[in-house]
Amino acid sequence: MPAASTPRFAAVDCLRGLAMLWMTGFHFCFDLQHFGYLQANFYGDPFWTLQRAAIVTLFVFCAGLGQAIAVQQGQGWGRFGKRWAQIAGCALLVSAGSWFMFPQSYIYFGILHGMALMLLLARAMAGAGRLLWPLALLALALPWLAAWCHSLWPALDFLNARAFNWLGLISRKPITEDYAPLFPWLGVMLLGLAGGQWLLRQRAVALQAASAAAMAHAPLRGLAFLGRWSLSYYMLHQPVLIGVFSLLALLR
Repeated sequence: MPAASTPRFAAVDCLRGLAMLWMTGFHFCFDLQHFGYLQANFYGDPFWTLQRAAIVTLFVFCAGLGQAIAVQQGQGWGRFGKRWAQIAGCALLVSAGSWFMFPQSYIYFGILHGMALMLLLARAMAGAGRLLWPLALLALALPWLAAWCHSLWPALDFLNARAFNWLGLISRKPITEDYAPLFPWLGVMLLGLAGGQWLLRQRAVALQAASAAAMAHAPLRGLAFLGRWSLSYYMLHQPVLIGVFSLLALLR
């Protein structure tokens, strides 16, 4: 479709930008802990684990919203494929960088790896209509159902192996710095996709009004700008933070 007929929705960009800012604060605190400036348990303390879950939820939900908008605006598989390749390539870079820093717990299926797979599935399922709602709920429930099945059938322990734990049907969390398995996170993306389709059908005027209001305020324009460049920002913010902390460690 012509560029003039495919406007961005600043309200969605702002929501994604909020997730990026929250993530930056979280990673800043994580780096403080890693370099010895802060004592915190990022792997077991609910204060940190719940924040991490909320950030990922917001990020994945926005990705679902974005897919609803892209499909409604007629985005073809070619343009989708180009963006998907960028995400998949960045996921490989994250794995390589994390292996350098954390060889015993490197990221082999983190948020970008999960996003690459979930975006393919969400795009393929975009035409399911109202079925997206129950499919989303099923995806959210599967990890809890799997945990119950593990307690009944110990033979299912093979799902905890690295070859299968990317599904999320596990009884124990793997040792890795970031873990975003297919289930339950596909459910969050499908909720974003279904919710976005509903908004575009039933509340398109309200969404456009919210986007126009966001662009009328400088702080929200900044959030929207950040949301539009979320992948670039995601890839750059941690190397910058780690570089600063490494320099401080050398000067200390």
